[in-house]
Amino acid sequence: MIVFAAFQFDPEAAKDIDELTSEKAGMTFLKVQMDTDLLTDDLKTGDSGGESFWLIGQPDVELSKNEEGSYKVRVKGFDYYNPATGEIESGGTKKIAMWMLDPDYDGRSLYPRQVFFPIQSKNFGWQNLEKSLDEEVDPERIEAYSGTESLEFEEGEHQRAAIKIVDDRGVESLKILDLD
Repeated sequence: MIVFAAFQFDPEAAKDIDELTSEKAGMTFLKVQMDTDLLTDDLKTGDSGGESFWLIGQPDVELSKNEEGSYKVRVKGFDYYNPATGEIESGGTKKIAMWMLDPDYDGRSLYPRQVFFPIQSKNFGWQNLEKSLDEEVDPERIEAYSGTESLEFEEGEHQRAAIKIVDDRGVESLKILDLD
């Protein structure tokens, strides 16, 4: 087993790790995101109440194509490893703070054209942004960008879509889909 640990994974590096073929190498390759508290000396010695490393799986997504050729993505959740219990736990959709869709992923840079905040509370979501902007925001758009299903999109030049999720702890995960 080889474990790749980082504070943040570049989308291209994450994709390369995900695409490693363990069958050829006879190994398992895992990505582990490190808590940024490890960068602060005075937080390392005390118990911050959180885990130092999180192992998160790729988002569980469903891609659909309608008769006109447009696509939609539905985020169904994600799994992560809980080091305190040693179990794989389903994060479902209730723990997704934000997810982004790049419908024309070029393989190098994530350019989100749709951003969603499924958790709606005083600490998360569009209500926070609306309050910060101090302006009225269209309630229909707030509703459309608050769920786990994307708006329709067309296939782009690169024929790939990238979905990045961020859970309620700030842990990120990326999934790349071929559209052809």
